[in-house]
Amino acid sequence: MPRIKVLIVDDQELILESLKIVLEMEDDIEIVGLAKNGEEAIDYCEKSQPDIILMDINMPIMDGVVATEKIKPRFPSTKIIILTSYKEVEYVLAALSHGAEGYLLKAIHPKNLIAGIRVVHTGGTLISPEMADKMIKSMLKSGISSTMDKNNEFGLSNREVEVLHKLALGLRNQDIAKALYLSEGTVKNYISNIYSKMNVKGRREAAYKAKETGILDF
Repeated sequence: MPRIKVLIVDDQELILESLKIVLEMEDDIEIVGLAKNGEEAIDYCEKSQPDIILMDINMPIMDGVVATEKIKPRFPSTKIIILTSYKEVEYVLAALSHGAEGYLLKAIHPKNLIAGIRVVHTGGTLISPEMADKMIKSMLKSGISSTMDKNNEFGLSNREVEVLHKLALGLRNQDIAKALYLSEGTVKNYISNIYSKMNVKGRREAAYKAKETGILDF
């Protein structure tokens, strides 16, 4: 019976080696590589074509979300499980939207991780109960926010309100792009639309007007 080829991607040497030791104890799992960032993961995919990738999120050079976005179209048969200590719902949604099959926290028991790898390899998806609960709450909150956003007097879309919020916090275009998983060009277009709809000429005026009219409440 062919073994499950697993690639581990994490910028921490201790995590890489620990996972390697644990997983290599299983007769049906073969570790085909250890990568320290998303770019290295892509290289390993080209060389080894792993069945499963255990992918960290916060890594230098290329993070796990961007790596997932790049890997899935090129290697559709490779399944990705995001394995991280980060609990932010945004990362879950971003990774899953790019095709990741699973999302688990690093605190998971090794036996459950191994079982999860087998589930995903056979076509299943995997999200920890804690993350599922967070996602449901986030979506419910988003639904409430959407209803409120539609009532804003300038006719801003939900996405424009999100960009406006980051704008008011003083984030640069590139930071907004990274936070919302958009390109800088798209962010510029959103900002241009915001200025036009609100009839303002700059960030400070847009932020002030948004607070005055209750679109932003900080």
